[in-house]
Amino acid sequence: MLKISEISKLDSNAINQKVGELRRELFEVRLQKNTTNVEKPHLLTELKRDIARLLTVLNSKESK
Repeated sequence: MLKISEISKLDSNAINQKVGELRRELFEVRLQKNTTNVEKPHLLTELKRDIARLLTVLNSKESK
């Protein structure tokens, strides 16, 4: 789980890159869920929240 304090230290390019990585991972976990059983079903919620945190910090940086 990412923390807001850690995310705010990153620049916008790094945040965008991290969002891309997490979206790919979320896609893979969703694919696993639909084809077989997922070992860690809590990952779906965790990944969604991390993406939301990253986008929130990115939007607040852009609005300044």
